[in-house]
Amino acid sequence: MNRSTTQASDRSTTGIDFLRLDLADAPRGGLSAWLAARIREAIAQGALQAGTRLPASRDLAADLGVSRGVVTEGYRRLAEGGYVVARGRAGTVVAPRPSAVHPRGARVGATPSVRFEAPDLGVFDALRSSKARIDLTPGVPDLASFPRSAWLRSERAVLDDLPSGGLGYAEPAGVPVFRAAVASWLARYRGIGARADEVVVVAGVAQALAILARVLPDHGIDRIAVEDPGSFGARRHLEAWGMSTTPVVVDEHGLDVAALVADGAPAALVTPAHQFPTGVVLGGARRRELLEWAAAGGMVIEDDYDAEHRYDRAPVTALRAATGEQICYTGSLSKTLAPSLRVGWLLVPDHLRARVVTAKRDLDLGNATLPQLTLARLMDSGDLERHLRSIRTRHRRRRDAMVAAIRTHSPGWQVHGSAAGLHLTVTYDGPPGSDVEVARAALDLGVKVHPLSWHRSAGGPPGLVLGYAASTPAQIEAGIALLSTTTLR
Repeated sequence: MNRSTTQASDRSTTGIDFLRLDLADAPRGGLSAWLAARIREAIAQGALQAGTRLPASRDLAADLGVSRGVVTEGYRRLAEGGYVVARGRAGTVVAPRPSAVHPRGARVGATPSVRFEAPDLGVFDALRSSKARIDLTPGVPDLASFPRSAWLRSERAVLDDLPSGGLGYAEPAGVPVFRAAVASWLARYRGIGARADEVVVVAGVAQALAILARVLPDHGIDRIAVEDPGSFGARRHLEAWGMSTTPVVVDEHGLDVAALVADGAPAALVTPAHQFPTGVVLGGARRRELLEWAAAGGMVIEDDYDAEHRYDRAPVTALRAATGEQICYTGSLSKTLAPSLRVGWLLVPDHLRARVVTAKRDLDLGNATLPQLTLARLMDSGDLERHLRSIRTRHRRRRDAMVAAIRTHSPGWQVHGSAAGLHLTVTYDGPPGSDVEVARAALDLGVKVHPLSWHRSAGGPPGLVLGYAASTPAQIEAGIALLSTTTLR
């Protein structure tokens, strides 16, 4: 027997200090499950308190005499269950224990300052700052999965190579190397054939809409049709910049183009790949009708907000892939990496580009250079694609957990748009607008959600828009259980 085999044998006999783990107690196979179960037991019994740092995976693997993969898989299972939190270089620590779930009437200190009725843009700030233990609001990605190590590697490489002059003012349209990386990314993932000089880097989709609201009136466009239901935030952003909006109905095939033509609006804001909030895909016939409408002079603003996140269906090519004429295309990295980066892109028809770049210069002189260079390296190295594949798997598990919880606790709910994205929508029987009271009651119980009526202009069945990307399966199950009590009262 060689020395390493002897050491492993000794460890399995004598155990180790951490939780007095002993491989002799482990079943054949399933070491990761055994390790995760022992740590969960220690957390439940109070032996491991919130904030306690677990041993580094390499150290614990060496102590146990197992491969590092056994430990990392065990830690991953614990993180998925909400028992631990990975904090990069700070290590893996025991997560704060959620307070007990009380099915009825339990207050958890939620801030009752959210104006659920007649909301304005400030409602999102108020909801984000409200105290709640379970966040099921849509549009929030899994921030714990941010690729910190890959980001730091790329940022160090950028700083090592960057000459001093690179720290000066950049082009307002964006750093050329990042614009080229975005063009390549859009070609690979969205089927869009765009040159680097067509890409304008913006501070997220919100700024893209602000820029278009400044530019389009000079081209005779002062009214934009919006989907109904559709993003309340996008609609209010346009209106905040002086643009008039009118609702156009969305059905199971997406935007009703015939209704758009009848409305007479010169432009339309659409989410064709994964309509917000219903999740429907713009049907083939509707796509052709919309492209024909654009070819006849209509302006399409395509918000491709989360198209890379799909699970149970084939990818949908962007409208912009069909033509660059009369289509303004915008997207961002907010749902793939983090909203705090404030990085997105805008592609516009040739006759608008100079005005768009001028508007961007007037607003902020251009996005910060270092994040653009770091992101370019992440894209070119393949790190961003690897990250996307990883979070797709995680998001699928969380989506599955939400659907299963709904079937268990609220089988009468109708689920919509679960095949892609970071959220799904449910509808249920009840008077229109009653979902506002449900969302208010849910926040009182410590669960954040959006009422579907926030995103409607016309009436319709009540419902909830539920995000799952930022919560663990255990949190999702608990949140749906609480929500079921609010709709069954």
